[in-house]
Amino acid sequence: MTTQTADDVKLAERLREAHAAIKTQLGRIIVGQDAVIEELLVALFSSGHCLLVGVPGLAKTLLLSSLARILDLEFSRIQFTPDLMPSDITGSEILQEDQATRQRMFKFQPGPVFSNFVLADEINRTPPKTQAALLQAMQERQVTAGGQTRPLPEPFFVMATQNPIEQEGTYPLPEAQLDRFFLQIAIDYPSKEEESRIVVETTGSKNVALVKALSGAEVLKLQEVVRRVPVPQGVVDEAVALVRATRPQDAGSPDFVKRWVSWGAGPRASQALILGAKASALLAGRFAADRVDLRRLAKPILRHRLVLNFQAEAEGVSTDKVIDQLLAR
Repeated sequence: MTTQTADDVKLAERLREAHAAIKTQLGRIIVGQDAVIEELLVALFSSGHCLLVGVPGLAKTLLLSSLARILDLEFSRIQFTPDLMPSDITGSEILQEDQATRQRMFKFQPGPVFSNFVLADEINRTPPKTQAALLQAMQERQVTAGGQTRPLPEPFFVMATQNPIEQEGTYPLPEAQLDRFFLQIAIDYPSKEEESRIVVETTGSKNVALVKALSGAEVLKLQEVVRRVPVPQGVVDEAVALVRATRPQDAGSPDFVKRWVSWGAGPRASQALILGAKASALLAGRFAADRVDLRRLAKPILRHRLVLNFQAEAEGVSTDKVIDQLLAR
């Protein structure tokens, strides 16, 4: 066994230990939502961003702020509103006077995007001009402002939220920005038993102190080891075949895709499937990605990358239904 392989095995074991510790810590604050937490951790260790879609009151903000505390990372929240400007996100140059020389100069004041965990709350409430301020940050991990390009702190993770009910006065995200989200996580209502626990635990005097499970430097190392997880060629072929089958223009796509889909997923979806499968395998204690990992992540990776047509809308077909039929093939 080479030194690199031995180090990778140790890091994989560290990831599995941290995974259990993080879930235990979050379980002290978040009731239920096990699948959501699992998908969130897959995105985190894959160095990807998340779009959470769910009604208000399902602990989306609490989940991310708690995760940031467990990882001892800086957290910032941006409330997206119709009057929000790009500089409110990226920062701007302000005129300052030197106390000693009395000379005036411009100094860059970083915006809330200069953080490890950025919560973009109700991202579809702001116009496209402001939404686009996140594009460079999400893709390149840097921000250009005041004529200079400044790197963002690492690790850098964006979690955006959307309310699926109230769509009046909103600005749907363009496909180019949706494609930059690694996963779209759907958060559903809790079960009856879980809701009962939520009511009891949040209306008492319980005060939970969270314990740090990982540091930022460790997160970066674990993100690197995830990329070194081996993937069999058959799994790569299946990921590519699944993504290509979502494109109605492809000769091999099934009839129901040609009937319901206007545009399918691009190459980023194939990349996300493989990278997510690697992270999923390590979190489960396995040292190689499998088809099981692909299938488990197919919906959160593909659902926001498919554009359905009017025929699908008229028949009440959702993207999840299209993905289910593709997996059934």
